[in-house]
Amino acid sequence: MTSSKVVDEQRIRATAKKQDREREASQAMREYRAESARVDANTARLRALRLAKETAEAKNPATELPPKKKAAARTTAAAQGRTRSRKSA
Repeated sequence: MTSSKVVDEQRIRATAKKQDREREASQAMREYRAESARVDANTARLRALRLAKETAEAKNPATELPPKKKAAARTTAAAQGRTRSRKSA
């Protein structure tokens, strides 16, 4: 092959490679925007649910749950009068 053919082939490969990168970048941007739109839609849905819940709770405060009772304190074995026996060697 002559020098000009080699240069032409290199130029063609470089152009094809550049076009591939541009296509991939475009595809990545579309995917990014689609994912962003999905996240925004979900956020809006959850916000609407939260606001509806808060509104319902504000209108009817009697439906609130009673406060939880605290768990009874645990006692240790020593406080209950139990001790471990030690084995003699």
